[in-house]
Amino acid sequence: MNRTDHADTAGPPPAASFAMTAPERRASVALAAVYASRMLGLFLVMPVLAVHAAGMPGGEDARLVGWALGVFGLTQALLQLPFGMASDRFGRKPVIYAGLVVFAAGSVLAAVAETLPALVAARALQGAGAVSAAVGALLADLTRDSQRTKAMAMVGASIGTSFAVSLVVAPWLYGLVGMGGLFLLTAAFALLAIALVRFAVPDPGSRPGVDAGGAGFAAVLREADLLRLDFGIFAQHAVQVALFVVIPGWLVARAGMPLADHWKVYLPAMVGSFALMVPVMVWAERRGRVRGLFLLAILVQLVAAAGLSAGPTGLGAIAGLLFAFFWGFNVLEASLPSMVSRLAPATAKGAALGVYNTAQSLGLFAGGAIGGWILSRADGAAVFMACAGILGAWLLIAIGHRRWPQRGGRVPVAQASAG
Repeated sequence: MNRTDHADTAGPPPAASFAMTAPERRASVALAAVYASRMLGLFLVMPVLAVHAAGMPGGEDARLVGWALGVFGLTQALLQLPFGMASDRFGRKPVIYAGLVVFAAGSVLAAVAETLPALVAARALQGAGAVSAAVGALLADLTRDSQRTKAMAMVGASIGTSFAVSLVVAPWLYGLVGMGGLFLLTAAFALLAIALVRFAVPDPGSRPGVDAGGAGFAAVLREADLLRLDFGIFAQHAVQVALFVVIPGWLVARAGMPLADHWKVYLPAMVGSFALMVPVMVWAERRGRVRGLFLLAILVQLVAAAGLSAGPTGLGAIAGLLFAFFWGFNVLEASLPSMVSRLAPATAKGAALGVYNTAQSLGLFAGGAIGGWILSRADGAAVFMACAGILGAWLLIAIGHRRWPQRGGRVPVAQASAG
């Protein structure tokens, strides 16, 4: 696949290329806020949904409780690709509006659901508003390659912040407004996201052609490096969810920390690891060391998973390994979508990000299922051994990656032609 970027010119890029323009800053901040408003609504219900669902009519069926938690990710996985491809054909913003309306409708139905099967159906409708690929493609349209990792880092920071905030405030809000109130708040966040896209996000300029059928999708599936990145996001999120199948119980049993205090571990780990991640990523971008940092981040996660598989006891050991895991997680969470958007054909970025987000959603679903299955038959250490195995496989696959952005965000022409 032959693809060159506007930055593929002889000589080093000017220093100004390392700075975001005002429109790029506006687009990045606004779309990060869109992600944050949508994800905060989702994260707010996660810490309390299982307990609430178990008390609803039908809640004695543990399988239905599991479906109430997981069906969102399943419908997301099924519809990310269609939404991404639709955004290539019909435009980013119209598709994002439609998806957010569907998400808001599902949230309202969840708020009034009186039985567990009704809640499962509403959660499935929430997941049908699968706009992540379209939003990512819009961000790619509005930023240069040299600035895309910064923009994606803003998105990653907004998602991490949303998760951290939800861990702290969700139990309090649940006691104040109940589960119905939380779902209505989720719908309100979706409407806020629509307003942000309409009034705060610049309109993208004309794109270089529109994929009129399956050609773009076929090109995406032929690109080996894109498939490597898709496996990477699957592995990343499968391991993340599997980790949280075990860690809460370990913090209670091994560190003597009550469930209500777990945010005191998660919040510093996420915030501190992100603060350490940002300067390292900026340095790697400027020095053309993206490949080394990418592989190092996978290795750090692998080492953290292996350390957890040794069964550490005490708060300090567990918290330290979580910090290491989240540092690698944050680096890769910012790098992966940026690299997908850089390597995708210009007319099929939505399709490429659709495949990517489908793999991400499948990872979320698989991590919970695999982690729970292993834990029911062995112990938490075995779950982390499986996580280390998944990350080891990803490291080997990533080493074979051929096209890496160089200084200034360029993808070398020789490497691009080899793809």
